[in-house]
Amino acid sequence: MRELARVRAEYEFLLVGYVVMPEHVHLLISEPKKGTPSTVLQMLKHRVSQKMCRKQRKASEKQLRLAFPEPAENPRNFWQTRFYDFNVYTNGKKREKLDYMHGNPVTRGLVRHPKDWPWSSWSFYTKGEAGLVGIDVVPE
Repeated sequence: MRELARVRAEYEFLLVGYVVMPEHVHLLISEPKKGTPSTVLQMLKHRVSQKMCRKQRKASEKQLRLAFPEPAENPRNFWQTRFYDFNVYTNGKKREKLDYMHGNPVTRGLVRHPKDWPWSSWSFYTKGEAGLVGIDVVPE
C-alpha cells in the first residue's frame, strides 16, 4: 500500500477506488498529470515486485494479512504481463465499475459481503470511513 502512495505522489493521479485480490488488483484512477496510466501501472508493478522479491522479512504483528494459504513455491511471475484498462466518462459508469470491483471478493467466494473485505475502498463509499488507502473525492 505504501508503494501505491509513492507512485501516486510521483505521477500525480487521483485514486478513485481499489480492491486488492489474492492475485490481482483493481484500480480506478484518474489520468495522471505525468505519464500515462500504462506508465503508472508499470512503475507500481515494478516497485511492488522488487519489494516482494527481496528476502522475506518477518511481518509486523500489526500488519493486516491476506487470509490465504501461502503457495508451496514462489510463483514464476508476481504480476500478469498485461493489465486491462477501461475509460470511464460518466458518473454512472464510475458507479458500475466501483460496484464490480467491490463485489469481486464476493463473486470469488472469498467473503459473503464486500464489507467483510478490508482491502478495498468499499467502506469509503458506503460509510464514509477511511480504508487502508486514502481515496480522492472526485466531484460528480
